[in-house]
Amino acid sequence: MTEATLSAKNQIVIPREAREALKLKPGEKLLVVVRGDRVIVLQRPKSYHDAIRGLGRGVFSRDYLQKERRSWE
Repeated sequence: MTEATLSAKNQIVIPREAREALKLKPGEKLLVVVRGDRVIVLQRPKSYHDAIRGLGRGVFSRDYLQKERRSWE
């Protein structure tokens, strides 16, 4: 864990350790997520499609989906 300081212009510098771990370059976009009292900084994915692919796998069983589809008829 590394500490960062908020400047008078409300800016922070991403610590070198984090920049090197994510292989960030100047000008790259980052995602900032606020979760309650926490802020999460993520590297922006090159493709959002690839980043979320498979997230829903296993959420719904095949039986559940078939039952739902039958209810639409």
